[in-house]
Amino acid sequence: MSPEVLSERLLDFGVRVGKLVDALPDTRLGRHVGGQILRCGTSPAPNYEEGCAAESWADFVHKLSIVLKELHESRHWLRYLMKAKQLPDKRVQPLWKEGDELCRIIGQSLVTAKGVKHPKGGS
Repeated sequence: MSPEVLSERLLDFGVRVGKLVDALPDTRLGRHVGGQILRCGTSPAPNYEEGCAAESWADFVHKLSIVLKELHESRHWLRYLMKAKQLPDKRVQPLWKEGDELCRIIGQSLVTAKGVKHPKGGS
């Protein structure tokens, strides 16, 4: 998958998270979980963009690690929303699935990146 396609998927994920948060009930629980998932669900795309413009190979790997960490947290909060029955599963499940796929893609990219020295000789 090209960096451009992955970037677009991450951006779409963040947009979908934002719309999901707007649909949550205006309760203490809805506001709390909404704030949590809004922060972690919208951060992978800009962190990926920063990684693509990294100053070093180590910086690139670090930014990808942050992307993966935020996607894992997003996936957790989506599961939480399903368990807490805050929204219908049919609304949350597709977004959880996309988060899971993105975790797998970024995770594999990290495995590859950690096993490869930077092509220009940087660390």
